[in-house]
Amino acid sequence: MDQFIVSARKYRPQNFSTVVGQQHITTTLKNAIRNQQLAHAFLFCGPRGVGKTTCARILAKTINCENHSNDGEACNTCSSCSSFNEGSSLNIHELDAASNNSVDDIRSLVEQVRFAPQAGKYKVYIVDEVHMLSTSAFNAFLKTLEEPPPYAIFILATTEKHKILPTILSRCQIFDFKRITINDTVEHLQEICDKEAIQAEPAALQVIAQKSEGCMRDSLSILDKIVSFTNGELTYKNTLEHLNILDAEYYFRMMDYMLAQDLSGAMLLFDDINRKGFEGDMVLSGFAEFIRNLLLSKDSKVASLVEVVETFRNRYIDIASNLEAGFLVTALNLLNEAEIHYKGARNKRLHVEMLLIRLCYLKQAIEVVNDGSRKKLTESKPLNFRLLQPVVRKEVQPNKKSETVTTVGEKGNTNSGARLIIDEDIISKTQNSTLNIAVKDGEHKIPDPTLASRPALQEPVSKPSTGKLGSLARLRQQVSNTNQGGTAIKSITLTDELLTLAWQEYIEQLKTLRNPAVQSFELAELRLNDTSSFTVVVPNNLQQKFIDGERIPLSEFLQTRFHNRNLTYQLIVEQREDLLIKIEIPPNSRERFTQMAAHYPLVKELKDRLKLELDY
Repeated sequence: MDQFIVSARKYRPQNFSTVVGQQHITTTLKNAIRNQQLAHAFLFCGPRGVGKTTCARILAKTINCENHSNDGEACNTCSSCSSFNEGSSLNIHELDAASNNSVDDIRSLVEQVRFAPQAGKYKVYIVDEVHMLSTSAFNAFLKTLEEPPPYAIFILATTEKHKILPTILSRCQIFDFKRITINDTVEHLQEICDKEAIQAEPAALQVIAQKSEGCMRDSLSILDKIVSFTNGELTYKNTLEHLNILDAEYYFRMMDYMLAQDLSGAMLLFDDINRKGFEGDMVLSGFAEFIRNLLLSKDSKVASLVEVVETFRNRYIDIASNLEAGFLVTALNLLNEAEIHYKGARNKRLHVEMLLIRLCYLKQAIEVVNDGSRKKLTESKPLNFRLLQPVVRKEVQPNKKSETVTTVGEKGNTNSGARLIIDEDIISKTQNSTLNIAVKDGEHKIPDPTLASRPALQEPVSKPSTGKLGSLARLRQQVSNTNQGGTAIKSITLTDELLTLAWQEYIEQLKTLRNPAVQSFELAELRLNDTSSFTVVVPNNLQQKFIDGERIPLSEFLQTRFHNRNLTYQLIVEQREDLLIKIEIPPNSRERFTQMAAHYPLVKELKDRLKLELDY
């Protein structure tokens, strides 16, 4: 039994012409080889599985080929090409930077560069995943990469170009690989199926190409798995089943239910999808992509961006032609919003079902908005208006205070029979800007005397002789009076003794509450400024923060205690010597000798006689 080789290795391209989807790079390399304009360092960057390492190996083989063709391709027959194909060539060295990313690894590579090739023209060093090198390794590689020997060529490959140091990028010739298109992937898969005698439907190959997202290696791996799963028969149905992809037919049916406003059908269809094991977020994402494809299908200019199975393309165009762009955009917005909040939903199935309800009645809502009689479908919110009944007074009650004034006619004459009866109690309770006053000849509106003057009124005909206050003055008097029978409480004069007693009283309250600021209040010093202000002096910033944290309750307590709302205080920090931490510094060598000489004079005399110099 022959050993199985995966398609990604078995059908790896051996020359530039067989590389799929990278013609802009292969053409440039072939021209450089033909014109002998090879750079000493190349950087191949791009997504995974698009042919970076493959092109690096083909380039290494081609430049050492003894009989390469006129278009820059390797002959695959000479000794150099044969040794390369067998994996025994000594002129090609590959280094995986993901596992060999230290400075020592790069130094060992630099040591190998010193030796010239025994056969062939060039020694090629391929460093894969070069972005994994450490900064120190990059720096150790800089000089060799900038000025290598004439026989050395470096080819660096990476999937993350932004992680490479700019000093490395400036020393390399950069080639950006692109994702392989769906059509190129399908054609390559079809060639492999023909060689392996695999029965494959074009729709199945298109699904594999879409699933691989431009990565040829992934598409070949998927092909091997499905072939093993289906015993060599590749159909659209078993491909969807193996890849766990929801068929587009479900989305077409869901759209039909939406247009028909058939909520029950949409609910049952979602239940069928859910029973097959598809999660709600997959349904939302797939349906959003379906709506996006419908929206693009309406315009022939962007129809090429629709990446769907060819058998469904005409169906997309037919359905999109019967739908309005506003309907599709609104549905797409609803799906996007539901997909964003899906993870935060507690009942995820209910979250999707609520979206389906909104989508099923979306067409009806848009029709209501576009209706001429009802231009907008908006929510009505009640406004906070208060209905004021007009004041009707036919006669003056003896127990009510009133004023009688005359009204001015249209020509400035006073109406003889019209009199306004104004109830002061009603005026004081009314808060709108006008009052409805009942008069004999009709009803008139005058401005509220609490908000404006009375321009429409002349002086009263009869004014009470007693000096009674008007409604506005009476309101002011009521506000100014205290709650204790209308008599104001006299404030207590602030003195040192009273302030100290009040301060101690507040400290006792803090002790009862077990407040940690008690010690700060006890260490604080009070200084009286005047009869309504004082200063609190604390020794450090920590105690200042504790006292400042009690600013509001302390101010309310003191203002209530002294019946003075203007009572204020300020907080300052002054360091006190009695509270400073004293640190004893041990004496140095000179001070210790001085103390010793003071107690023992013979020691100093000995020093002087022997003419000793002390090392302090």
